[in-house]
Amino acid sequence: MRTALVLLLLLALAAIPGSVVPQEDVDALAVSRWQDQHPTLTPVYEKLGLFSVYDSVWFSAIYLLLMVSLVGCIVPRTAVYWRALRARPPAAPRHLTRLPEHATYTTSEPPEEVLTRAAELLKRKRYRVVSTSLDQPGPGEDAVSAEKGYLREAGNLAFHLSVLVVLVGFAVGGLFGYKGGVIVVVGQGFSNTLTQYDDFVPGSLFAGDDLEPFCFDVTDFDVSWLTEGPAAGQARRFVSHLDYREDCRQGHETEQRNYDLKVNHPLTIGSTEVFLIGHGYAPVITVRDGNGDVAYGGPTIFLPTDQTFQSFGVIKAPDAKPAQIGLEGTFYPTFVLPPEGQGLPYSAFGDAVNPLVSMLVYTGDIGLDDGTAQSVYVLDKAKAEPVEKANGQPFRVDLRPGDTVELPDGMGSVTFEGLERWNKIQISRTPGKLVALAGVVLALAGLLGSLFIRPRRLWVRARRGDDGTTYVEVAGLDRASGADPERLREEIAALVGDGPDIEQPATAAHKEQS
Repeated sequence: MRTALVLLLLLALAAIPGSVVPQEDVDALAVSRWQDQHPTLTPVYEKLGLFSVYDSVWFSAIYLLLMVSLVGCIVPRTAVYWRALRARPPAAPRHLTRLPEHATYTTSEPPEEVLTRAAELLKRKRYRVVSTSLDQPGPGEDAVSAEKGYLREAGNLAFHLSVLVVLVGFAVGGLFGYKGGVIVVVGQGFSNTLTQYDDFVPGSLFAGDDLEPFCFDVTDFDVSWLTEGPAAGQARRFVSHLDYREDCRQGHETEQRNYDLKVNHPLTIGSTEVFLIGHGYAPVITVRDGNGDVAYGGPTIFLPTDQTFQSFGVIKAPDAKPAQIGLEGTFYPTFVLPPEGQGLPYSAFGDAVNPLVSMLVYTGDIGLDDGTAQSVYVLDKAKAEPVEKANGQPFRVDLRPGDTVELPDGMGSVTFEGLERWNKIQISRTPGKLVALAGVVLALAGLLGSLFIRPRRLWVRARRGDDGTTYVEVAGLDRASGADPERLREEIAALVGDGPDIEQPATAAHKEQS
């Protein structure tokens, strides 16, 4: 158990880097930005697997060792518990009145009748009862032993087993499941094939044939904004309206259905779930080169950088003539320009009340000719140069919808055609989630059992005195730590109160009198 606790602590500590360091399977753009800002630490982090903590060898080793340790805890304790279940309640101590909680009384009934009645009453209260007068002849054959609360240890075992079940559930999901993300512009669609994903993290045993052949179109998107209070400017509610088919294979098309995709209300198709996890703006930008040809056009994904949806984006036109053109900058949904010297421009609100896009222009080699893969959200400026004004200042295009800015030196022009929205969709398949859920339910049940079930023992002894009366002793022992003695005292009093013809009852508080 000590080893399991140490490993559980190590697992918690090992998960901290996954919360602090950007993870590739969560936000690849954040990883790229972090690597650009920390070129010295990046090779070290990559070698340690800190950009994918939960898939690293060292995290998996702790995970597996914890499972082995839990098995080592559960198996021996189960054997001990099994022996305890089969064991008889212990015989009554020689001096019951020395126990903290006890009571005595005298009656004219024969001892056999007293013990028989006591055994019946205890059985009705779900005690396991052994009457030594019947089952165990010899010394001490004048008592009844009773015990209950065996399920407390079962609760402890269930709790430890539940941790193992949860780990297995996560392992099954990690091996056979997958998680992918895609940004879909409103009005466009998605088909569940590997080439359609922006990022895709498969399990170790996942096969491409396991992808379910569904597809959907994002037909519309509704969003409402908070206009008052400290959270003013944030999106309060957003809904993506989908048209989807469960099977889009040619010749197997199923009926088209509608679904309103909301946060925490995923669309379930077979064993796959589709989640809405974010949204943003996609300015429609057209870049014309020096020959007047369209070198780039269409909605461009800008990623939000704060709660007002002030967003960052990149445009690449590698086919522009006479030179490649790159732009990077910021989109402001509600543009505000502070007075000179009082700060930088910012967005005051998340809704597109006064939209403006502001970008710097670069020309030259933007890193797409050598075939090296690069993020669509990062502009490679290593071999590109910023375009400058006649005074030597960087050339910046500031555009509102419908505006066009001519680039210097006959490079071409940039036009802000309009504004679209995009939705961030997460698609995942987690086959082990029901196993993990069962483990959590088992953990709660086991925890409740271990907290509220009180293992306790009761003994009743009856002896015939010289004067012909029967002297009865009742005592109990609560084996739960921190138990309330009053509850056991009440149980003993109730048992004594059920005995007929009581002539002289007494409790522990009246020990001297009895």
